[in-house]
Amino acid sequence: MQNFRQLQVWQKAHQLTLDVHRITRSFPRDELSGLTAQLRRSSSSIPANLAEGCGRSGDAEFSRFCWIAMGSASELDYHLLLASDLAMIAASDHTALAAQLDEVKAMLSGLLQKLKPRR
Repeated sequence: MQNFRQLQVWQKAHQLTLDVHRITRSFPRDELSGLTAQLRRSSSSIPANLAEGCGRSGDAEFSRFCWIAMGSASELDYHLLLASDLAMIAASDHTALAAQLDEVKAMLSGLLQKLKPRR
């Protein structure tokens, strides 16, 4: 069991989640249960799954939660694109969030490669 707060990928994913929450505060109230909720849920799922994986035993289980986090990152990628296409977020905010997300996905990919069982 490791401390998830020590993982750089968790730190970056947590910051991304905070930024998504900050940006979605300005979304229309009628989107609270729609796109706002989807963006917040998919973004927070990334660091939450990393934290849960750190609490499990062994690399195989941790790897499984990293894959779930990667899936949530891809879901967030789509929701950010949708919010941008619907003009709910500024192009500059979309660019910044997408860059953060790309970094998180690259870090997750590297972590998954490190966790891959040796054959």
